[in-house]
Amino acid sequence: MAKSSTSPAQEVETLPPKKVQEKEIPQKMIYKGSDAGSLDTCLPLIDIPTIDFGLLTSPESSAQELEKLRSVLSSWGCFQAINHGIEPAFLDKVKAVGRQFFALPAEEKNKYARDIAIGFEGYANHIINGEEQAFDWIDRLYLITGPEDRKQLKFWPENPESFRKILEEYNAKMVKLNEFLLKAIALALNLEENCFLDMYGEEATMIAVYNLYPPCPRPDLAIGLKPHADGTAFTYLLQDKEVEGLQVLKDNQWYRVPVIPEAFVINVGDQIEIMSNGIFKSPIHRVVTDSERGRMSLAVFCLPNPNQEVGPVNGVVNEAKPRLYKTVKDYTSIFYSYFEKGTRPIESAKI
Repeated sequence: MAKSSTSPAQEVETLPPKKVQEKEIPQKMIYKGSDAGSLDTCLPLIDIPTIDFGLLTSPESSAQELEKLRSVLSSWGCFQAINHGIEPAFLDKVKAVGRQFFALPAEEKNKYARDIAIGFEGYANHIINGEEQAFDWIDRLYLITGPEDRKQLKFWPENPESFRKILEEYNAKMVKLNEFLLKAIALALNLEENCFLDMYGEEATMIAVYNLYPPCPRPDLAIGLKPHADGTAFTYLLQDKEVEGLQVLKDNQWYRVPVIPEAFVINVGDQIEIMSNGIFKSPIHRVVTDSERGRMSLAVFCLPNPNQEVGPVNGVVNEAKPRLYKTVKDYTSIFYSYFEKGTRPIESAKI
């Protein structure tokens, strides 16, 4: 059975002492993007907009916050969500079980290693199978959390003991949060409340990915996660409380995203860009590394049912705004083939 290769940290450990001292890294992990060699350059820190979910539910403030949501998703495609209703103490537990898993000996973690022959699920350190692009400086645990019949519990760690129970509870909360946001964006566009939710479909796919970015001896050369936009409807990112790393591209300039403890960074995915006929934008983002501190995050990817046809919803196409996107189905199936080439799959969906 084909298993994933060694982690970034293990790769460095196998180098001769002189190489480590000189801060060299494996050739396959040297990033080849346009700004290769300058990834650790200090960039401006910008406060991406904040949306208060408590205000969205209040009759006194919802109209103003919905207008802000529309503006933010049209110009940025991402925001920090606060007052979302998930208790900070529970979010600490969710992150703690991830950290405990990554701290286990390699032999224990490899019991849940990804089988390259059958998919992306499990413990691994990259999702690129080709030779054209560098590997990311990352360890990840990739788990399908819904629908129930797609879960493969053989990849779900039993150590720590509470891992499965906590992730199940977290997934249930994220399903509700995602349904709330799908309704909110419809109201923000003055559309029928369930139009996005109906197109999203029942039996949608939920994926949870714990990401560990170990300290990197050459943050100028290796990238934690290469630039990309997500192929989701929405992505919900729970950041590390202490270490930055996420960056967003806006107006051809990279910006550092600040850490707001307990907030979610929520990204529009390509499939919401398609459903909104381009009103909402799917942002390009990346993760850079740190020479001294590791960073852990948890991303939840919310994807429409693969059997569901996805196209512009009713009300977003008119004479002033002609249709810009085709109707697509199982968009995720083409996403990774484009990702491996470093290109955007949404280009194939444009008319």
